Amino acid sequence: MLVYLVSAVLASVLIVPIALRTLLPYLWMDLLYFGDLLRILVSFSSRRRRRPPFFVLDRFLEQTAAHPHKIFVAFEGESHSYAYTDLRSNKTANALRSHPGYTPGDTVALFMGNEPAFMFTWLALAKLGSPVALLNHNIRTKSLLHCFDCCKAQVLIAAAELEEAVRDVLPSLKEQDVTVLLMAKHCDTAGIQSFSDEVDEASDASLPRHLRSHITSKSPAVYIYTSGTTGLPKAAVVNQNRLLTALAVLSANGVTSNDVIYLNLPLYHTAGFIIGFIGAIETGSTIVLKRKFSASQFWDDCRTYSVTVVQYIGEVMRYLCSTPKKDNDKEHKVREFYASTEGNVGFLNYAGKIGAIGRVHFFHQMLFPFTLIQYDTEREEPIRDAKGLCVESPTGETGLLVSKITDIAPFVGYAQNEEQTERKRLRDVLKKGDLYFNSGDLMRIDKDNFIYFQDRVGDTFRWKGENVATNEVSDILTLCDCLKEANVYGVQVPGHEGRIGMAAVTVKEGAQFDGSRIYNHLVNYLPSYARPRFIRIQNVVEVTATFKQMKVKLVEESFDPGRTQHPIYILDDKEKSYIPLTAQVYSSIISGNIKL
Repeated sequence: MLVYLVSAVLASVLIVPIALRTLLPYLWMDLLYFGDLLRILVSFSSRRRRRPPFFVLDRFLEQTAAHPHKIFVAFEGESHSYAYTDLRSNKTANALRSHPGYTPGDTVALFMGNEPAFMFTWLALAKLGSPVALLNHNIRTKSLLHCFDCCKAQVLIAAAELEEAVRDVLPSLKEQDVTVLLMAKHCDTAGIQSFSDEVDEASDASLPRHLRSHITSKSPAVYIYTSGTTGLPKAAVVNQNRLLTALAVLSANGVTSNDVIYLNLPLYHTAGFIIGFIGAIETGSTIVLKRKFSASQFWDDCRTYSVTVVQYIGEVMRYLCSTPKKDNDKEHKVREFYASTEGNVGFLNYAGKIGAIGRVHFFHQMLFPFTLIQYDTEREEPIRDAKGLCVESPTGETGLLVSKITDIAPFVGYAQNEEQTERKRLRDVLKKGDLYFNSGDLMRIDKDNFIYFQDRVGDTFRWKGENVATNEVSDILTLCDCLKEANVYGVQVPGHEGRIGMAAVTVKEGAQFDGSRIYNHLVNYLPSYARPRFIRIQNVVEVTATFKQMKVKLVEESFDPGRTQHPIYILDDKEKSYIPLTAQVYSSIISGNIKL
């Protein structure tokens, strides 16, 4: 009897793990992820309870005290330690504090590219208790003034190379009595004061804590602007609580103080600033800072600086994959890629499922409640039932990602833009009176609970009664031998409902546009309603500074050959090819003589 009992126990020990792997293949990874989420919650909660209040600056000061001589940022042959960064930010803060046009706590606009001075200045302003507007250094005139006005800053600090851009808007800044400081030793422009000479001469003494005693968890920390793919940029208000949440999340992403982070994304944007800069402060890592992204230099830099962690957003991976292959492409220490959004919920592909952005986890949903709801792409609004509530999307079907606005997952909105803020708030989602953040992202969850990005709202279009995801069509187009990049969008045609597909493409170097080959390729991969009816050839696909494809102007110009110098081709099923679109054919389509 004992022998049978022992045999049964041994059999159970062997069978149970096999059964679990078969029935619950992701159980172990789910449990590990649960541990990560629990650590995030504990870290966030403990820091929220600390007195005096604990913020990002305090974490930087902790890291500086722990390893003062460790390199914090390496840039163009120079390296700056945590201690040097701390002292340099003190000098910047003391120099600014002595300016008559500035009072500690005033909002300051930072107009700089990727350079260590950006980091020193932000830390200085944090020590002075000032919220900071991170201006895109590529914008000019009207857009620059718009972004500046959004944050109502009293001071503008600009990089030396941006003096001309500042001069263009100087009359307006003078009217608003704005103090304008240039990070240069000399400046001859009246109304713009040189500042770096004052920083050099200032004291490096620590700043008294009372200068930032007014800051609470709800105080704005930074204003980060949207990319402006659909109009003028909006200033998203990121408060101290949001940055504290980011610290807690980043503490569990597997990055440690031994890592070297390659930061070539704009510091004025969420990914570069929060994930790169603030992320390094949390983990005590070293940053290798680049002025801008370069596909040709990317892997060489990773080898030179022994980079272990890189970021990617937008089209970065496609650019890297498009570079010529080298024998040493695999000789690097990079082990992790990660990204972020400006919403109040995020996902981690902890199971490593190819193509997925994450996996639905019950504890994750407890902390950051979200759901996918059915969305009408033609009316560009959620579908609601007879009670006026949103309808959740069934498993396997595409839906709009919405996440509940809570204290842990807040959405503060956009500065000086209540209309745009309200557009991102969605009410009466699952029950009357609830409030959710509208991500603008269309997602899909499969039967194994993996979640996949499908498209952006406004990018997906409806043609012949079918929804077409521009992302999917772009990916299929670039599989064609002669095409390098593709930007897909929908355009309206008189007399037709919905929007028909169009693509702006670039041709690979040394190749020629082959209409027949592209036609046959798309017929093999896409249903007829999803095949772009028009293709526009460009020298380069226009993207924002964060590599998001620009569509607004393309949609406006539509397929009118008279509005562009770029050649436009039309799909011809009889010829089984894409053929040049003439003015005569265009007129026939517009008049309704040719139906599409």
